[in-house]
Amino acid sequence: MKKSSKIYVAGHTGLVGSALIRRFSNLGYNNIIYETHNNLDLGNQKLVRDFFYKQKPEYVFLAAAKVGGIKANSDNPADFIYNNLQIQNNVIDACYAYGVKKLLFLGSSCIYPKEVEQPIKEEYLLSGKLEPTNDAYAIAKIAGLYMCKSYNKQYGTNFIAAMPTNLYGINDNFDLNSSHVLPALIRKFHDAKICGKDEIVLWGSGNPRREFVFVDDLAEAIILMMMEFDYDMCSGLDGLFLNIGVGKDIAIRDLAIIIKDIVGFEGSILWDTSMPDGTYRKLLDISKTVNKLGWYPKTDLVDGIKTVYQWCLDNHIFS
Repeated sequence: MKKSSKIYVAGHTGLVGSALIRRFSNLGYNNIIYETHNNLDLGNQKLVRDFFYKQKPEYVFLAAAKVGGIKANSDNPADFIYNNLQIQNNVIDACYAYGVKKLLFLGSSCIYPKEVEQPIKEEYLLSGKLEPTNDAYAIAKIAGLYMCKSYNKQYGTNFIAAMPTNLYGINDNFDLNSSHVLPALIRKFHDAKICGKDEIVLWGSGNPRREFVFVDDLAEAIILMMMEFDYDMCSGLDGLFLNIGVGKDIAIRDLAIIIKDIVGFEGSILWDTSMPDGTYRKLLDISKTVNKLGWYPKTDLVDGIKTVYQWCLDNHIFS
C-alpha cells in the first residue's frame, strides 16, 4: 500500500473512520476517498456497486457499522443485525466484484462467547454461547468474518479483519441512549457536574471488567495490518483476523472513579444493580498481534480520557 494508492475508508465520520483519516493524513497518504451517508447509503447494493465501479479503490477499510451500547443493542436487535449485514454484504461483495487488492473488515470483541477463558485468543471464537444483550450485533460481525473467509477460499481474495476491544476517542458517540460505557460515563458525570447534583446513578454493579483501546492507537494497528498481515488459509478462521487491545482491563467501578476525577464531579456514585452488567470480563490476548506486527498501544487510559474530555469541551459536544 503506497502513499499514492487509492484507499477507501467506509464510515469516515465515525469513531474509527475519522481516526483512520487523521492517521493517513499524518503519514502523508494523498489519495484517500470517502463519501457521506447522504450521498452513499452502504445498505443500498446498487449505490455501492456504482461507487466502486466509478472510484475503483485499491484498498478498503470497512469501518462503517451500526453500533451502540447495552441499551441500544437490547432495544433494537433487528436494526443491529439487519443494517450491519446489509452494509457488510454490499461492501465485501463489491470489493471482490471490482478487484480491490485488499479489504480490512472491522469486527468487535463481542464476537467471543460470554463465558470464555481469559485472556481471549482468536481461536476461542464459536467455543460457547454469546452474550444475549448484544448477540444480534455479534452474529452480524461473525457473518462478516465468514463472508471474508468464504470469498478468500472461493475467489482467492485477500480479505482480512481486526477484532478490537472497547474503543474510545475523538468523535465518539456521547448520546446516553446509544453510547458505549466510557463515553456514556463521561457524559453522565459532566451533566451531573453542570447541574450541581450531589449523586449520580450508574447501571449495574460496577464489578464487570473492560479493556479499552484509544481509537488512534487502533488506527495505527489496522493500517499496519493492511500492510503486513495477509490471510492464511492454512490456519483456519483465526488466520483471518487479529485481536487489537491493550492487554489489561479495569473494573467499571474503577473506571467511573477515574472519569469522575477527570471531569471534576464532587458528588457520590450509586450503583443500580437492577440493571444488566453484560459480560463480566472481555480481555483480549494480543500476543499474536504484537508478534506479527510489532505493534503495541501507546496511549495510557487516563491520558486518553483527558484528551477526549478536553476535545468535548473545546468542541461544545455537550451543549
